[in-house]
This record gives sequence, C-alpha cells and structure tokens, in this order.
Amino acid sequence: MTEAQRDLGRRWFEQVWNHGRRDAIAEMAAPDAVIHDGETVTVGLGALYSFFDRMTAAFSEMHVNVEDCIAEGDKLCVRWECTGRHTGDGLGIAPTGKTFHITGISIMRLADMMFVEAWQNWDMLGMMEQIKGAGKSATYIAAS
Repeated sequence: MTEAQRDLGRRWFEQVWNHGRRDAIAEMAAPDAVIHDGETVTVGLGALYSFFDRMTAAFSEMHVNVEDCIAEGDKLCVRWECTGRHTGDGLGIAPTGKTFHITGISIMRLADMMFVEAWQNWDMLGMMEQIKGAGKSATYIAAS
C-alpha cells in the first residue's frame, strides 16, 4: 500500500492545486477531514473548500512540485515547493502582481485511502514578504 499512499499525496497536489480541481478535494479527503496549520484548525470539506477558494482567488499560475513523498503505516509525509503570482484579493489585500516561491511539508494520516487528518508547515511569512515586502504579517492567510 505504500506506493498507493505516495501516489495519493502526489495526486492531491497535482489535481487540487496544479489543475485547480476543487471537486478533487472530496475525492481524496474524508468528509470530516481535519487540517492543522499552525494555530488554525480546518475541519470538514466545507472548510477545505473555503481555503481552496481563498487561495485560488488570491493566486494564479500556482504550481506545486512534490519533492519527496515518504509513507509509513497510516502516515504520508510530502515535502513540496510552490510558485505562483498574487493576482487577486482572496487574502483580503489588493493584488500586487508579484510572484512567490515557498516550501512546505505536509504530513497526512490516511484511512481507506482518504486523507482524514493532516499537519502542515509552510512558509507563509516568506510568501507575504515576497508579495507585499519585508516586515508584513502573514495573518491574512490563516484567518478564516
């Protein structure tokens, strides 16, 4: 099952983020999936859709490249990098047109080949500095 788990991680980033397939979220995440992102906890498909909508409203040309996928037991660890351009107001700030390049790691717990829980850590501050300028806060993204 390890290769199937790694494939699920790759498909998540490819389908949801690179192809912008909002409906792929329900194909790969359990209805009550939980994502821990710093102090923010996102629960359920509705909240996942809201996060997806904010990010895709804020950024165009988004591309996630999966660098590593490691699976063991019911856990999957994905190390990734993402590029994009800030072209919309989905973060609550005027679009700057600037590009960004960030890295992150997502650890997912799987059940029945669906994501049921995830913990992620990514460079929100670095992204905000790249699109707004040094010293700006990254709290715009975490707010729900």
